[in-house]
Amino acid sequence: MTTRSLPLSSPLPSPLSSSLPLLRLLVLSLLCALTLGVAGCTASGTDRPTVVVTTNILGDITRNIVGEEADVTVLMRPGADPHSFGVSAPQAASLERADLVVHNGLGLEENVLRHVEAAKEAGVATLAVGESLDPIAYTSGESADEPDPHFWTDPERVRQAVGLIARQIVKHVHGVDRNAVEKNASAYGAKVAELSSWMRTTFDEIPERSRQLVTNHHVFGYLARRFGFRIVGAVIPSGTTLASPSASDLKSLATAVETAGVRAVFADSSQPDRLAQVLKQESRIDVDVVPLFSESLTEKGKGAATYLEMMRANTRSISTGLGTE
Repeated sequence: MTTRSLPLSSPLPSPLSSSLPLLRLLVLSLLCALTLGVAGCTASGTDRPTVVVTTNILGDITRNIVGEEADVTVLMRPGADPHSFGVSAPQAASLERADLVVHNGLGLEENVLRHVEAAKEAGVATLAVGESLDPIAYTSGESADEPDPHFWTDPERVRQAVGLIARQIVKHVHGVDRNAVEKNASAYGAKVAELSSWMRTTFDEIPERSRQLVTNHHVFGYLARRFGFRIVGAVIPSGTTLASPSASDLKSLATAVETAGVRAVFADSSQPDRLAQVLKQESRIDVDVVPLFSESLTEKGKGAATYLEMMRANTRSISTGLGTE
């Protein structure tokens, strides 16, 4: 029997060289897994288009517009206060990797604005929704004459916002189906229009002399203007929950409440109603403290998991609190 030997130019394959393709696959899989939660790595190696939204109210609206066309990341958790919530380092980094950043603007997200500005400087498209919706100014208190950022309490402005967000998504988020986005926006806009009509019908049942609002801070100016309410005042005489009322503020508001014969004080459900309760004691009249969902959505099943649910719940609470005679 003869023995054959391999030519010197054809060395025996080593276990290491034969496993290189497998090693490369494992390394690529590991890198994809490490970046999946941040960059949206897919099996094809391409990234899903991403829209980052600051507040959960705008997040819900944006998700209804985007549908399945892109990933939507919402920074603000349910129940958080938009005036005080902050972002983690990974969330801040996600802003600079987004295709589009949607934020409220008009000074609402006080601790997030610098991160939005950093994303803008890095070349990310940004949309300050409230600044494009003919904002109104506060008419009293410490924030008088400053722009009011709480436009979402007016569903007609939200209808305008739906169209605005849809146009920016089509323009800046590459890879989305324009027809799908526009169809989603049209369908959701119709739901907001139906909400607006229902709110007007419900509020019309409240006698005009009873359409007077006292809240824990100035947040319902847009609603008041749209549906014919008078803002008597706020326990915190400011557009932000970070301010605090003085003893003279409480005394002045108590006098206004007594003079107007207000039947209810509306307090944000995500904030303690201690200040509203103090006002109730100061005013020496029988006034109910009614919780509203004013600046944040809730977890599912907690009463205001979506924008539409929040506004319907608030409309019912205001109508019940002010009563029909």
